[in-house]
Formats: sequence, structure tokens, C-alpha cells
Amino acid sequence: MRLTDLLIAAALASASLGSQAQDPDLARDLAATCANCHGTNGHALGDAKKLAGQPQAKLLKKLDEFISGDKPATIMNQIAKGYTREQLELITGYFAAQKTGE
Repeated sequence: MRLTDLLIAAALASASLGSQAQDPDLARDLAATCANCHGTNGHALGDAKKLAGQPQAKLLKKLDEFISGDKPATIMNQIAKGYTREQLELITGYFAAQKTGE
């Protein structure tokens, strides 16, 4: 499945949240789209930044910098713009709650 397809699926899934109870796995499911670069549960192995255990506020600040263009990127600026603020908060909260493994 292409990244674009995953982003569209995540957006469609979240569109119905207003009238339904929130899916308890939504944060995990949204964060799964980050696994290709940042590793499963945020444990990156390559050059990508490790997200697991990072403070949520720090992760949100970095995403805000990508969205505004203050932090240059090849793809993160485009990916970050594809999520609502609520989705970004779910994703960063998910990664912040992961054990660092160190």
C-alpha cells in the first residue's frame, strides 16, 4: 500500500470520529504510517530520528516546524500537513508513551 493510500485511509477513518466513540487503537494505527522510516513503535534503526520515548511536546514542536516550513525536509513537511491537529496529538502521544529500549 502506498503512503498516499495510507494517509487517505487514516483521514477517512478519522472523519467519522465526531459522532462515534474513539477507536482505542487509533493512535497506534495512525502511528503505523511512520514505521517505514522511524521503525516499529518509533525505534528507528537507520538515519531517521528515533521517536520512542521522546516528550510529546518536543515531537509536536518538530511537526509544527515541518508544517510551517521552518524545518526543511524532503518529505516530512508533506506528511505532517496530511494530519489534523488531533491526529498529530494522538500520534505524538503514542510515540511518547513507547519505551525507549535503552
